[in-house]
Amino acid sequence: MKSADPHAGPYAALRYPNFRRYIVGLLALTLSIQVQGTIVGWQIYDLTGDPLALGLIGLAEALPFIGAALWAGHFADRHDRRRQVLWSMAALVVCSASLLVLALAHGMTTSLRVSAIFGVIVVSGVARSFLQPARVALGAELVPRTIYPNAIAWRASTWQAAAVIGPAVGGILYAVGGAELAYGIDTLLMTAGIGWIIAMRHTSLKRPPIDGPVVQSLLSGLRFVGREPMILGALSLDLFAVFFGGAVALLPIFAKDILHVGPTGLGMLRAAPAVGAILVSAVLAASPVVRRNGPVMLASVAMFGLATIGFALSTSFILSLVLLALTGAFDMISVVIRSTLLQIVTPEPLLGRVSAVNSVFVGSSNEIGAFESGVAAKLLGTVPSVIFGGVATLGVVALIAWRVPALRALDAMPTHPVGHVPPPARAI
Repeated sequence: MKSADPHAGPYAALRYPNFRRYIVGLLALTLSIQVQGTIVGWQIYDLTGDPLALGLIGLAEALPFIGAALWAGHFADRHDRRRQVLWSMAALVVCSASLLVLALAHGMTTSLRVSAIFGVIVVSGVARSFLQPARVALGAELVPRTIYPNAIAWRASTWQAAAVIGPAVGGILYAVGGAELAYGIDTLLMTAGIGWIIAMRHTSLKRPPIDGPVVQSLLSGLRFVGREPMILGALSLDLFAVFFGGAVALLPIFAKDILHVGPTGLGMLRAAPAVGAILVSAVLAASPVVRRNGPVMLASVAMFGLATIGFALSTSFILSLVLLALTGAFDMISVVIRSTLLQIVTPEPLLGRVSAVNSVFVGSSNEIGAFESGVAAKLLGTVPSVIFGGVATLGVVALIAWRVPALRALDAMPTHPVGHVPPPARAI
């Protein structure tokens, strides 16, 4: 007999209609971002042949992302988060359309085309900076805190499903119709995502005005993270592990020069981590980690580092796919634990600003980590640089386990935030 309790079961979060629309919008958004990331990486490496250029893609997005992040979090805590998501996605539609126009401009010189693509990436970094805290905080408004772990698992699995499909689709589209077709589909997907967010019947709660200077509000998220050692330790673990251990930025080199599988193979390589992640997130949606959360998180990041080293040493396409899938699986365990901890402990009025701090950690680890990968590949060579990153990840795990005993000792999740709990959303 099925339980009537909306807080029970693996589909608890999906019983909330606005959350369902949010999930579909997230699916379209992430598909678009993944298609675009695959094509931009291949395009830049094909035009320049320089691994450092792949690292510069990450830097071009990370610097504006980080520069705008605290303002984006402040804005998300003061205004309607749904509107902020919509405006940010609209800016990303413009970026996708701009890449399509550049692909159609066949008379451009290589240097001008590369410069223009990097300019679009910079604008995209600002838009994604405003999107991230508003999107995370909006998702938290749509369900009660009691089912946050389930909602986060569904959100993560949706993102990963798109991350499986998007790169593969991007590689196929590029192989079939070139950058023009790929960027055209990218633009349509982003537009569809906006449509689903518009369809949500939700308005963020009105919040009281800020007491004190705006600068204090901007820094309040940082102060909160600094006071919570478990959150600071979890964010630091993600920051440095992915900073050193991420090999995604160098996948065009592996696809073209090491594994010799072309753009279609690149799409499969980019999708492989998400395959592992979506399998694990489906398991976590039904059976979340309820005990020994800290040790499980540390162990999963360590296994991520080991799988990264294995990928660097592999010369088999199939084995490389398996090892990348393992990196995604272990990373997903860490992501779900960290995200659940963040949303449970953080008071709702601070969620946008704390999510912005989280996005700085996550965004900088991915994008600046891509820059680090490009520089390391330029100096050390592609394979040695990835091996170095995996070894450094293991060192980071050991350091965090030693320096943050609260995280190492974390067993069950806290049951309530440090602050006011809003009324639950309505299920059907």
